[in-house]
This record gives sequence, structure tokens and C-alpha cells, in this order.
Amino acid sequence: MRESVPVLDIAVLATYLIGIIGVGMWFARRNTSADQFITADRTLPGWAIGMSMFGSYISSISFLASPGKAFADNWCAAGFALITPLGLLIATAWFLPFFRKGRIVSAYDHLEHRFGPWARLYGVGCYLLLQMGRMGTIMFLLSKAVAPLIAGVDAPAWLPVTIIITTGLVMTAYTLFGGIQAVVWTGVVQSVVLVAGPIICITVLVATIPGGMPALMRVALEHNKISLGPYDLSPYHQTLWLVVGSAIVEHMRNWGVDQSYIQRYISARSDADARRSIWIAGLMYMPVGIFFYFMGSALFSFYHLQPNLLPAALDVVKDPDAVFPYFITHQLPVGLSGLVIAAIFAASMDTNLNSMATLTLTDFYRRVRPNAGDKEQLKVLHVSTGLWGLACIGFGLIMTLKVGATVDFSWKVAGLLGGGLLGLFLLGLMTKAGSKAAAGGVIAGVVLILWMTLSKMPIWPAAWSGTVSPFHDLFIPIAGTVTVLGVGWLLGLVDRRPAAGAAV
Repeated sequence: MRESVPVLDIAVLATYLIGIIGVGMWFARRNTSADQFITADRTLPGWAIGMSMFGSYISSISFLASPGKAFADNWCAAGFALITPLGLLIATAWFLPFFRKGRIVSAYDHLEHRFGPWARLYGVGCYLLLQMGRMGTIMFLLSKAVAPLIAGVDAPAWLPVTIIITTGLVMTAYTLFGGIQAVVWTGVVQSVVLVAGPIICITVLVATIPGGMPALMRVALEHNKISLGPYDLSPYHQTLWLVVGSAIVEHMRNWGVDQSYIQRYISARSDADARRSIWIAGLMYMPVGIFFYFMGSALFSFYHLQPNLLPAALDVVKDPDAVFPYFITHQLPVGLSGLVIAAIFAASMDTNLNSMATLTLTDFYRRVRPNAGDKEQLKVLHVSTGLWGLACIGFGLIMTLKVGATVDFSWKVAGLLGGGLLGLFLLGLMTKAGSKAAAGGVIAGVVLILWMTLSKMPIWPAAWSGTVSPFHDLFIPIAGTVTVLGVGWLLGLVDRRPAAGAAV
């Protein structure tokens, strides 16, 4: 176990962080208008946008929580990556043409035209809260990886807090300076670094495990660590098909109602570049996403064959997410561990603050000040970027109070905030339902989602214990989407029926 701070590792991290801020400041000189800050005047190449969006898919949730999930369980959650091609087909055939055909920047503008201002407000509100939760979770996971690097397993409680605050401020700084161009081009760099990190780790794992790859695979197979099951259709526990169903909803939500992805592919210089960006992102994500689950299985074999390498202070049952960071900081040579930690930073530094600031301007401020000039709009973008950055830092600090597998918690947050939004979007595209019918569908969906989420939390009254939802968290976005779509469609049919005695 390391007794002092590895200076070389810290130097690698510091170099990376300084470089990221430098990229943001380089592009700051080009942001002379709000449109430049938001879409780079739609001049970005498809390959760069694709690599940037790939980095969004491979966040620290994938980098740290996916290995933790496979270490504690198996590869069932990898169904999300396996179904990726279907999401790409839907995105390029349906969503991309819809958003590229006009000059609208906000992903939720069409909701107002279809259902009224309340629908746009609902969509924007869900997105902002969901991204605040996502970025907070990412910073929390990063703090778990970096704290052991600096202070070992018994890192003081203030250290993760400091890491979260520092990371959040760096992300806020380069986004505030460089706008969408900084988001995309730092994403290109981050994608290269974050792919290199796990390759280093698996190479060391195979080289140092007793018996090499054959022993690794034997132990993993004996303990069911590479299985995709269970394979039944039950909505009450995690199964492959429940993961796949939830993944289809999530992929559709990413490409169809997630402002951060939509804003990037509408910034492409042509429709062909936009399509290329989506396929690059997805086809890079699929193998890399599965690779992280293999990493978790490999870690299980590594420590199963060498249990003395795990300290008693590390409770891998309660906190499986901590296994991979421990391996990085204690089994990798100094210098290499710094490169891998830089890769975790790369996975964590993808920021949606630019899209959050964009919605603040387009969906709120411009409604009050429609004639605001570019200088005023740029100021709003800068201020809102800073404020949303602080809000995300706050959520990350709240995350330090929880224990357990973070990937499960991220599913819960996604289901609570995003479960009904895709349903509303599909309702507008697939049916003729009006505003009242859509509102009824959203209310029904939100009530269901709240019950399925809150009834499992400690805040649920003990007297209501008999009403706790029996459904797995992965079923929440599926149920929410289907309910909004189904109830809204049925109410739309009733609303179009002629009154009794009226002429048809």
C-alpha cells in the first residue's frame, strides 16, 4: 500500500486538467455571438461530434460503476450496450431528420407548438433536473477513484468533497469559456484517453493474475460473472430483457429528447455529418461499454485468487464501485495509475452545462426578452453556465451520503426524471392527441413514476408498507413512457368524440 502521494501520478492529472481548461480558453475568442456559443454556427465535423457523444455515453458511471456491477453480479446490465444498434437506427431514421429540418435549437420547442407552453416547461424542467443528477453522480464517482490515489483507503471525508468541488469548477470553467466547440473538441481528446485507460488495466490484470487469462476466465465462469441472465420476462427483478427494454427507452430518450445530444448533432455542418456522428458514437460505445463489464469480471477473478490483496477496510459487498479504483491505485505501477486516473477524469469531464445554459436562454430568457442582443445573450449563457455548474456540484456532494452500487442509483434518477418525457414526445409524433389529453397522460405517468420510485425510499410512511412498488427500478422508465403514451392516446380518442346529438 502506498505511504505517500505519488507525485508522478498527480503531475499527470494536473497536466490533463490544465490542458482541458486551455482548450476552453482557446475557443473563447471565437464565441462572439450566442449562436456561436450554442451551435458553432453549425460548422462542426461529424467525426468530432461523434467522438464527443461517445464520451458522453462512457461517463464515469460506465467507467467505475459498470465494473462494480459485474464484480458484484454479472453482465446482465450489459444488455444496454448490446441493443445500441437499434437505437442508432431509430435516431438516424426518425429523430435526426426531425430536428435537423429547422433552425430551432431547443429540443423542446416543438412540444410547445404541439401541446402548449406547459409541455415545453415540463420537458425543460425534466431535462435540467436529470442532467444535474447525472453530472453530480459522475463527479461523485470520480471522487471515489481519486481520493484513494491521494490518501489511501482511509481517505478523510473532506477529500472527496474537495475533489467534487474542484472537478465541478474545472468543468464549469472550460464550458463557460469555450461553449459547444470546447465541449466537442475536449470530448475528442477525452475519448482517446478514456479508451487507453481500461486497455492498460486489463493488460496488467492478465499479466499479474496467477494463471493468466485461462485462470481469469475459469474463475469468472465458475462464479457466474459473465452470464447475461436471468432471462425471464419478470418486471420484478433485473433480467436481460428488462435491461434491453429499459435500454431501448434510454437510447430513444438520448437521441430524441436529450438536449445535449441533439444540440451536438444539429451543430454538424451537414445532414451526412450528423448521421455519421451518431453512428460513430454508437459503434464506438458498444464494444467499449461491454469491455467495462469484462473488467469487473476480471477484477473478481484477480481478487478471488489473491484475496490478501484486498484490505479488510474495503467492504466490497456494500461498495462494489470501490474495487476498480482500489486496483488502479494499488496494483498499477506509479505513472500508469496516473494515466488511468486521467482516463477516469476524461470520462467524467464530459459536461452538459452548455446545453443546460442553452435551454435557460432559449426556453426562459428569450421569452421574457425576445429582442435581447448578442452581448446580453452571451452574458446570460455565461452566468447560467456558472449557476448550473454550482448546482451540479451540490448534487455531487449529496451523493457522498449514499452507499451501494451507483449504477442502480443512476437508474432510479433516470427513471424518476426522464420516464415520462419520451412518452410525451412520442405522443406528439404518433397520435393526434390534444393538449388536455397530453396533460392527462403526463399526470398519469408522473404519478405512477413517483409511486414506483418513492415507495422504495425511507421517506415512505411505515403505515403504507403494503403499497410499496414490487417493480424493479429498470421498469420505471418503461412504465412511465407507456403510461404517458397510452393514457394520452386514449384521452385523445375521447376528446375527439362528438357530443351526444351533434352532427358527425
